[in-house]
Amino acid sequence: MRMILAAVAWITTVGIAMSLAASAQAQTFPSRPLSVIVTYPPGGPVDTVTRIVAEHMRGTLGQPFVIENVGGAGGSLGVGRLARSAANGYTIGVGDIGAFVLNGAVYALPYDLMADFEPVALLATSPLLVLARNTMQAKDLKELIAWLKDNHGKVSQGHIGSGTLSHLCGLYMQATAAATWTFVPYRGAAAALQDLTGGQIDLICAGSLPLARGGQIKAYAVMAPARLASAPEIPTADEAGLSGFHVSFWQAMWAPKGTPKQVIAALNAAVVTALADPAVRGKFAELGQVIPPRAEQTPEALGALRKAEADRWWPIIKAYQAGVSERARCRNCSAPRPAAAPVAKHACSR
Repeated sequence: MRMILAAVAWITTVGIAMSLAASAQAQTFPSRPLSVIVTYPPGGPVDTVTRIVAEHMRGTLGQPFVIENVGGAGGSLGVGRLARSAANGYTIGVGDIGAFVLNGAVYALPYDLMADFEPVALLATSPLLVLARNTMQAKDLKELIAWLKDNHGKVSQGHIGSGTLSHLCGLYMQATAAATWTFVPYRGAAAALQDLTGGQIDLICAGSLPLARGGQIKAYAVMAPARLASAPEIPTADEAGLSGFHVSFWQAMWAPKGTPKQVIAALNAAVVTALADPAVRGKFAELGQVIPPRAEQTPEALGALRKAEADRWWPIIKAYQAGVSERARCRNCSAPRPAAAPVAKHACSR
C-alpha cells in the first residue's frame, strides 16, 4: 500500500512540476527567435503577407522571426514539417486555405488537418482575380470565355496544385466555356505568375493585384460580390457576366497541436496588433489583401472557418476526383465513356 501511495505521490509531483514548467515557459514566451514555416516558395502572396506580419510581430514580441519557405505538393510539405515540430510556440506556420483545408480531400496525408494544428489567427483574405497574359486580345470576361471556347485546344491555364482554389476556379471556367484545356501545375503562385507575365501560359486564377495594376498582366474580373477598394477599375465577376462566381484565398497562422493556450494567446495578440497598424493595413491594401474584422481574428473564429471550408469544399473535390478516376478506368474498357461531370454553377461561389 505504501508503494502505491508513494507512486501516486511521485506521479502527482511530476505532473505539478511539468504544469508549472509549462506555465513558466508560457509566461516568459518568447525568450528566443521563432521560426515561421511558409507553405509556398518565396515571392507569392502567402510569403509576402507572412513577412509583413512577422516583421511587425518582431517588434511586439521582441524576438526575430526566421522565415523558412517549404513549398511543394500544394503546401502539404510545409504543413507536414509543422506537424513534426515541437508544440512550444517557437515554430509556427502560415499557409492558405489550400494547405490547411483543401489538401485534406486531395492527398493521403500523414496528419489530420482538422485536429493536428492549433489555430492562431486569420491574417488576410484575397478574392481571386481572373488573370491573363498581357497580349490577350479579349476586351472583357465574356470575350475571354468566348476565346477560350474557340481556342481550347491551345489554351494553358496555371494553378498551384490539384484541388486548390486556383484549380477549382479553372474547372468552373471550363464548365462555363463548355470546353477543356490544359492545366499546368506549379509549386507556388510566384512561379505561375512569372510564366504568365512571360506569356508561357495564357491565364490563371490568382490574387496578384500589383502585377495587374502595373500592366504586366491583364485582370478581367475580381471574384467577389464587390469591387476591391484598392482596384475599383476591375469589375466583379457578377458585373462581367458570371453571377455568383466568388472565390477567395485566405492566409492564416497555425501552431502544432498541444501548443500551450497562453502561447497561442501571445501569438494571437501580436497578430492582432500588427493587423491594426495603419502601415500594415496600407501594405495589405496595395496587395489586394483584405484584413478580416476584429471578431474574425480570434483562434476560435479561425477554427470555425477551417471546419466550414472543409464542409463546403471537400465534397466538391472528392466528386471531381471520382469523375477523373472513372474516366481513367473507362479508357481500357469497352463500355461507353461517361461524360465529364460539369462543375456546379455554385461550386466556386462564396
